[in-house]
Amino acid sequence: MTKLVILNLGKGNLHSGFPFVTVQILEKSKNKWRQYQGSLPAAPILSDLYQRWQLLYELIYESRYLMAGFRQFHDSYEGIKIDDADVTHVSDVDFEQVCQEIAKQIDIWLNAEEFHHIDRQLRRQLSIDDEIRFVVQTADNLLKKLPWHTWHFFSDYPKAEFAFSAVEFETITKNNYSLNKVKILAILGDSTGININTDKKLLASLPNAETVFLVEPKRSEVDHLLWEQQGWHILFFAGHSCLASPRETGLININQTESLNINQLRNSLKIAIKNGLQIAIFNSCQGLALAEALQDLHIPQIIVMREKIPDKVAQEFLKHFLVNFAAGESLYLAVRQAREKLQGLESEFPCASWLPVIFQNPAELSPTWEDLQGKNQGVRKFQPLAWHPSQLNFKGLLSLNLLLTILLMGMRSLGIFQGWELKAFDHLMQMRASESPDSRLFIVGADEKDIRTYGYPLPDAVLAKVVDKLQQYQPAAIGLNIVRDLPVPSNDVVGHQALVNHWQKNHDLVTVCAFNNGLEQNIAPPPTTPKTQVGFVDLFNDTQLNSQDTTVRRYLLSRSENPISEAAVCETNYSLGWQLVYRYLKSQQIPVETLKDNWQFGSVITKRLKRHSGGYQNLDARGNQLLINYRHTPEPSQIAQQVTLRDILNLDRDRFNPNWVKGRVILIGVVANSVQDSQLTPYGEMRSLYIHAHIVSQILSNVENHRPMLWWLPPWGDALWIFCWLLLGNVVLRLHTYLQRGLALGICSAMLYGSCWIIFSFGGWIPFIPTMIALIAPWGVIWIDQELHRSKHHLS
Repeated sequence: MTKLVILNLGKGNLHSGFPFVTVQILEKSKNKWRQYQGSLPAAPILSDLYQRWQLLYELIYESRYLMAGFRQFHDSYEGIKIDDADVTHVSDVDFEQVCQEIAKQIDIWLNAEEFHHIDRQLRRQLSIDDEIRFVVQTADNLLKKLPWHTWHFFSDYPKAEFAFSAVEFETITKNNYSLNKVKILAILGDSTGININTDKKLLASLPNAETVFLVEPKRSEVDHLLWEQQGWHILFFAGHSCLASPRETGLININQTESLNINQLRNSLKIAIKNGLQIAIFNSCQGLALAEALQDLHIPQIIVMREKIPDKVAQEFLKHFLVNFAAGESLYLAVRQAREKLQGLESEFPCASWLPVIFQNPAELSPTWEDLQGKNQGVRKFQPLAWHPSQLNFKGLLSLNLLLTILLMGMRSLGIFQGWELKAFDHLMQMRASESPDSRLFIVGADEKDIRTYGYPLPDAVLAKVVDKLQQYQPAAIGLNIVRDLPVPSNDVVGHQALVNHWQKNHDLVTVCAFNNGLEQNIAPPPTTPKTQVGFVDLFNDTQLNSQDTTVRRYLLSRSENPISEAAVCETNYSLGWQLVYRYLKSQQIPVETLKDNWQFGSVITKRLKRHSGGYQNLDARGNQLLINYRHTPEPSQIAQQVTLRDILNLDRDRFNPNWVKGRVILIGVVANSVQDSQLTPYGEMRSLYIHAHIVSQILSNVENHRPMLWWLPPWGDALWIFCWLLLGNVVLRLHTYLQRGLALGICSAMLYGSCWIIFSFGGWIPFIPTMIALIAPWGVIWIDQELHRSKHHLS
């Protein structure tokens, strides 16, 4: 299986590190991309080691120049005489040590903790049997001089070969010509001191190839042939080249008197690339600068030599590469095999296998020898679609979108998107603007110090004193969210009676019970408490829909009479939140009534949840359930002003102002961390006391401040919404290029998210997940049709 790996090192260098590193993995057979992120630390030691390596490399090869010709301009070396043989001996020893240390430090660098995630994903996604094109994308020239093949990754994957790529690249638009042979333009430049006849014989012997040789040509001859309309597949150069200081421009010596850089051939090379040039091979010295210039022209593949290269090494590499490539090996494997075979020369020519390197344009395919002959065009060419939305008439487009809308709505009704939609609901809830605490509420919470002071469970006498203190300041309602079905302590008759007397005398005092979904688990209210002053405190999460989802998003305001209610000890049909809202509105002379199946508070009608409501599908909608519109305070506990029991009992004027009580809804409960009572909400964990406070605040804010309740569209409204975005998705597909479509899809996705967020801020829960799928659904339909079409093509 062939896979492409692009390791993008981003901005950085070996001295400062690479903070943003990404790797992309393409499985070509499935056209499936994966991307992972990481970083790489600084490794200045590699920079120092390379400078040492290059110095020793120059020393060794300069001492051997007279014995082994170089494909390097050699004017500056004329007259050099090396008399001290010990220099070479010492250099060989040092050189071997430096080579080993570079390989070791490369492994250490790429084994850094910051890079582990990328390394793990590479090894997870790649098989040792995969043929891997490993492209390193960087703008740092020093990294291109390092021997990446020594990284242990390449020894673990025998069919992987690395290449370098520019940070910016693009696909080349080519003219298509039917050629049955591989066309090669071979420029054999100045051969003073070297033997390029071997290169010529190798090129001439290639099967199914037509090679045109330019031997020490003039510039005009090179330029003329590069403009040839039928084009060339391979551009080959052999001869002398060098790095021209100070701008490090690569020069090739095309004859004994004339040298050129790539920029001087820029126009003719552009035409050659447009006419089908796929591969450029420079079998000459110091080719990195040549590769850089060619990369700017976006040539698909370039093969060069990093440093000065001995003539014999150049000949051996070319021989092995051309034999393997023409025999059917991929370009990458042919380069790897030829490079590895150079190791046999390293006793005579140290680091010969470090020299060849590929430069790749990732937007282009890496061709085989048969591809260059045009034999695989039918297989490798992108298959045209059997149809495209732009080919449909308006009626056909509407029919297709209607069919997709019905399909998506059907999947939604089955609950396929429900988990994702509820997560999207939580996300939108978190993204709303912050709100201030509700001044109509006041919370008295028993903290850890209260429990240490008064004991736990809190004694009846203490609670009676707290209620007595609060009632002096005329609250609208008091909700005691503390279970008190038995006296505490059991022998405190006086304290318990004092608490009972409060319920009998004060009709604005509400206590609690719980039915807990079963008679045996019922928790009773305090004895003798009137039924009209009791509210149940049961909360419901969404484990019924997903066993892993414990988030509280809905609240049971009231429940209907049922056959077992008479036998239950928790008899009330109203929640604590409803009882407190009712009493507050009554104090404000605002009526509370029922309208069909919904509660009407003043002029406001609360919309109850039904079986299919917003993202909820197949919901158990028994009772009057309210979708909770939590108040977005900085902290869940900041829903209202809060004091402790001791603040009330001690009348601590620094911490408690009696004006905070008058006309407000008071909730009393336990907030100590040692007493576990946490529930998961879209804003994280929250005590049940605060959830009841949020419900009271939600309804009162809606009635008095017009803060919106949460609402949703009927099924036909959701279907129309999805249908409209499907149409927009089809419009995007009518754009001409993939870039335009990708940008348009990104903009439309942002518009969809923004629309859902804005509508949610006004209380509307609009389907986001199904609509996002609808936006990209036309792409999926086309992809499926394309795959079916390709399968049919291959079978035929």
